[in-house]
Amino acid sequence: MRLKGLRVGFALTGSHCCLDEIMPKIQEIVNEGAEVYPIVSIAVDTIDTRFGTAKKWRDMLADITGKEPINTITGAEPVGPQKLVDIVIIAPCTGNTMAKLANGITDTPVLMAAKAHLRNQKPVILGISTNDGLGINAKNLGLLINTKNIYMVPFGQDSPAGKPNSLKYRIDLIIDTIEQALQGKQIQPVLVQH
Repeated sequence: MRLKGLRVGFALTGSHCCLDEIMPKIQEIVNEGAEVYPIVSIAVDTIDTRFGTAKKWRDMLADITGKEPINTITGAEPVGPQKLVDIVIIAPCTGNTMAKLANGITDTPVLMAAKAHLRNQKPVILGISTNDGLGINAKNLGLLINTKNIYMVPFGQDSPAGKPNSLKYRIDLIIDTIEQALQGKQIQPVLVQH
């Protein structure tokens, strides 16, 4: 088991089209021996979309991890002082979450968990999924790539012809990224074909 004994804060933000594909990866992380603490943004916690209801996502996370998702700012705040987890992963990480994190805004449970964890000089991994990663959000991506203790799941353009500014992480590289980040290393290459 590659992640035996690891405590993982796994945070989901409102890129609803990606939620269905991340659930098996969370299960794989559990199967690899990690204890997973699910964290959800306000959007994931409250918005029903064509991809599924908020209740569906909360129930799936609870079934996979055996824990109710952290869904409030006050619920996420102890991640830092109590040293609840060894690593925080935000995947999918929307452009909105990326922009707020880059600018120090802490107004969702996911952002509070990341901020609380970073204060302990511990790794935060971002699996970006945004339609404006090479547009208005490119500056925030640049800031985060150069921020201490923030690591990226390798990413690339997911639809260069149809959505030239869109970037998406490679879900198959999450566990490899975890292993490298725990050693203080950014997995390479960061830019990959999607």
